[in-house]
Amino acid sequence: MTRLVVLLRQRIRRDRLQLALWIVGTALLAYASITAVYDTYGEEQDRREILGVAIATRTILVFRGTPNGVDDGAFAFFLLFAWLALMGGLMSTFLAVRHTRAEEEQGRAESIAATPAGRILPTTATVVHGVLANVALGLLIALALIANGLDATGSFVWGAAIMVSGIAFLAFGLFAAQLFRTSRGANGISVAFVLAAYLLRGIGDAAGTPSDDLLQVTPAWPSWLSPIGYGQFTGAFVENDLTPLLIPLAFAAALIALVFGLQAVRDQGASLIAGRAGRATAGPVLSSSFGLVWRLNTSILLSWTAGAVATGLLATSLSSVVDQAATDAPQVLETLRRAIGSEASIEEAFVAVFYGIVGVLAACCAIQVGIRARQEEAHGTAELVLGTPVPRVRWLLEYWIVGTIVIVIVLAAAALAGIAGAGSASDPESLIPNVFEAAAAQLPACLVFLGLTLLVFAFLPRATIPVGWTAVGVAAILGTWGPILQFPEWLVDLSPFAHSPVPAGGETDWTGGFWMLAIGLAAGAAAVWSMRRRELASGG
Repeated sequence: MTRLVVLLRQRIRRDRLQLALWIVGTALLAYASITAVYDTYGEEQDRREILGVAIATRTILVFRGTPNGVDDGAFAFFLLFAWLALMGGLMSTFLAVRHTRAEEEQGRAESIAATPAGRILPTTATVVHGVLANVALGLLIALALIANGLDATGSFVWGAAIMVSGIAFLAFGLFAAQLFRTSRGANGISVAFVLAAYLLRGIGDAAGTPSDDLLQVTPAWPSWLSPIGYGQFTGAFVENDLTPLLIPLAFAAALIALVFGLQAVRDQGASLIAGRAGRATAGPVLSSSFGLVWRLNTSILLSWTAGAVATGLLATSLSSVVDQAATDAPQVLETLRRAIGSEASIEEAFVAVFYGIVGVLAACCAIQVGIRARQEEAHGTAELVLGTPVPRVRWLLEYWIVGTIVIVIVLAAAALAGIAGAGSASDPESLIPNVFEAAAAQLPACLVFLGLTLLVFAFLPRATIPVGWTAVGVAAILGTWGPILQFPEWLVDLSPFAHSPVPAGGETDWTGGFWMLAIGLAAGAAAVWSMRRRELASGG
């Protein structure tokens, strides 16, 4: 027991900042979101109209949840639960991989296994650590809801649903760490699982059976394949039924038992899915250091581009649905305008909001390029490249150039997907220029995050990963949710996304974009120039 406590304390101490940001940030988002729901949909008639539109059009349900009445708590649960569960799932899977597969990659797991702790006890400590993190998240969210005046029973059911879905995702992250030889592979499949759970729940809601009064929906079978779906089945503030949570708990228990079995028999550093063997000879792309940087980041580019393409398609293919929604419920247009800070038309506002999401995806892709530079340094492979006639300044400059290229590709792919989806719009010719401009408007903010990540890498290399992801996460919340939740203007302005130009009415103010562009280029240049004298910092 003493050894378990020591390992648990080490994990808590190591994650104290990251988990505090995840847990407290998510709880604060829940608190602010409930306040915004009261302000925007304070009247029962407003909520009836929104639910009627959502159930009639169905596509809106993919991005929200299962309607279950017009009471304050039930309506807030419909709007917010799936999004909060998504954040809890990402927190849990990252935690699981960070303390298992990433430790094996760095060689630290082998050192721990050589002590009396052995190979199983560290995994046990990670399970306990992850469960405690999800308990804290569920409890704080429940308290945030109660602080907003919602019923205590329903609030704790909501918190329990968040907790249990997070534990299910934690178990999958631990299993993914057994499957793949690298933390990148394990994180990649874990994130895909969380997003798939979110989408399956959405598809189940959209394909569900509505009630006669268009205030409730009985989800279809795809929702039963998602831990988030089981969380919604609790019917917080209405049924308050905790029984559905037994299924994701059983799923988590089975996966964790399997993880312990695999951990006990497999070799240290091995995986169920063997690493792909490389070619005997390198291709022409790998004939230069720039080609190597490009090759190392192609998988990153493909994954984020796929998400951007899907978002771009939705931005324009749903235009007829959005037109109808805005006609039936004017609050939809008001919410979209508040999100972008502009008096745009409904189609312009919808495109701007969705391409704001594309901007976040492109920024994440750029940040991963910067993080890849840190990983190459930490693993010692960068030293091999720098042992050749490749100068350090040129080496980091190539990462900066590749980061810029991937941003452009992600945005361009989203723009082309938006054009492909514009065929269903009432006036596709007028929508196409708006799509191009909305995509291009995200470039300056993305360059800021690329420059910031490389700047942190140059001066505080070991902080590259937490600072990079924290910066884009906080900025996305402030820039996307801040205007909707009526955060102070100075706080919203801290997000580069808040300064992205918004195409509206044929005129676009690029002042903020030019400032962001200058800041991004200056940060990138400073990072590259500072590599002249910095010592390599290997290790985690």
